[in-house]
Amino acid sequence: MNIRYVQFSRLRNLFEPRKPRNPLVRIALGLLGLAILAVLIVAGVFVGAAMILGGVAFKLISARRNRTASAKADPNVVDAEYHVVRKAALPHAH
Repeated sequence: MNIRYVQFSRLRNLFEPRKPRNPLVRIALGLLGLAILAVLIVAGVFVGAAMILGGVAFKLISARRNRTASAKADPNVVDAEYHVVRKAALPHAH
């Protein structure tokens, strides 16, 4: 046998997953895997919810800052909505 093949074989065997022969150990490892998966899913849901709540809070805070910044603007400026009225709708002035 070639020495490189033996070294590669050892390296491959080191990372190759093997199922245990004992059925109780198999069941225990399966349940451990499911528990780890459940923890990761729950953690992901909480992280996602925290990101959404953080985004909403950021939007609310930035909207409040913009409102207070516009309130400190020039007091002679009137913010309003205007509607254009046709000339025919105006009453005749004598």
